[in-house]
Amino acid sequence: MQKINEIEDLIKIISKLPGLGPKSAKRIVLKLINNRDELVKPMTNSLAKIYKNITRCNSCGSLKSSIEGCANCQNLNKKFDKICVVEDIADQWSIENSNIFQGYFHILGGTLSSVGNRKEDLLVNSLVERVNKEKIEEVILATSATVEGQTTAFYIQNSLKNTKVKVTKLAQGLPIGGEIESLDDGTLFSAFKNRSKLNSSSS
Repeated sequence: MQKINEIEDLIKIISKLPGLGPKSAKRIVLKLINNRDELVKPMTNSLAKIYKNITRCNSCGSLKSSIEGCANCQNLNKKFDKICVVEDIADQWSIENSNIFQGYFHILGGTLSSVGNRKEDLLVNSLVERVNKEKIEEVILATSATVEGQTTAFYIQNSLKNTKVKVTKLAQGLPIGGEIESLDDGTLFSAFKNRSKLNSSSS
């Protein structure tokens, strides 16, 4: 293979994406090069716009546009009384696409045991503020069934113990070690329908 710095650099970047390795990255780069007008140019424009305009909301953790604002926070007009707490954006999208849950989302941005994540890195304090400010009646903990996800759920439950909010967690249908993003709609439906209330005294 020819050693062209620009190509080598792009392969290294693309191979860092989830589910992709060097071989897949090489195929993608070749596809881009061979279709530069149809793919590279519009992709470059889109990435530039995302880099410039899309950021993470400091309140709910969802993605927001600097032009249109945060759609998740703007849902306040709908007067929901539930917040579903998830680990990342992919989990939010999976639940939204299933049409199982009608309410607000709160995206933590990871778990307590994730590499490099500390308690202050997660948006738990802003969750407590939202619960008090938006008159939320129920917080649904939709963290994964991994050790990290359950540890994070316990920490959130403890952080909310001084509020009057009902705290529940996803129950039956959520497999041990399972991540929300990978669940099908039927499993998600079962997990939401059979969610159980957490006893605040256990915190």
